[in-house]
Amino acid sequence: MRFSRSARLVVEDLGCADYAVLEQRMFEVVEEVAGGADDRLLVCEPNPVLTVGRGARVADYRSSGIPVFEVSRGGKTTFHGPGQMVVWPVIALQEEARDLHAYLHALEEALIHGLQSLGIAAGRDPRNTGAWIAKRKVASIGVAVRRWVAYHGLALNVSTDLDWFRRFDPCGLEPELMTNLQVEMGATPDPDEVQDAILFALDEVLRNG
Repeated sequence: MRFSRSARLVVEDLGCADYAVLEQRMFEVVEEVAGGADDRLLVCEPNPVLTVGRGARVADYRSSGIPVFEVSRGGKTTFHGPGQMVVWPVIALQEEARDLHAYLHALEEALIHGLQSLGIAAGRDPRNTGAWIAKRKVASIGVAVRRWVAYHGLALNVSTDLDWFRRFDPCGLEPELMTNLQVEMGATPDPDEVQDAILFALDEVLRNG
């Protein structure tokens, strides 16, 4: 299934910033895309923050010692921070593509294909969304929709300090299930190479199906 009808997915690098600043730009882009602009891939690296989706309560995470934001995506609570690549595809879903389960599956597929192109044996977990390596979660996925524009997206742990995940229950899982590419590869990956691979896979999957 093809999700994006744009001739190209425009990449916009938002850099490193506080989550509130990045989220505001995401909402601006949602309105732009809803108004007819090309679909977008927003890339960023938030300062340390917990984002709490519709499946969890903000009050349960106030004692984590990390800033907490309530967000509109599905899912529970996850961490964003240094060493992580966050990509928010902002996609105007056309009539036949208005299937959020299929869209989540497409994001998983893109992540897995992108990682496999780097020689990383990533796959799915039948019970939990995201990308997994040897039963450990390396990337989280969560989306929301406004006026049939999908937003939020994925967070890939490249060299993220895994101690952050020990302060809470990431996505309702045991912290020990979280991993990063640095651990799995036994070396620090080139973040530009990782980003190029993931963005290429997202473009291929979302535009071409």
